[in-house]
Amino acid sequence: MTYKWKVENFIFDSLFEADVWADSIANEMYAKLYDGYETSDYKIAYALAFRLAETREFRVITERSIDDRYKVWVMPSKN
Repeated sequence: MTYKWKVENFIFDSLFEADVWADSIANEMYAKLYDGYETSDYKIAYALAFRLAETREFRVITERSIDDRYKVWVMPSKN
């Protein structure tokens, strides 16, 4: 399966700012514009994972790479 990724390097000062940003990314993922998101800001990855986990349609997967890049992606849920 080929995933469509959105890769950005924003780093926010607060979790609130990261959560507002993650909300917009989650909306793009709900609309199936992207399957995954890669960032260097753990706050965005954290907020995005929790936002995506709120829906039963997605199985949310996260990964932290050795160079401190964070990936969050979704697969269709089997429910």
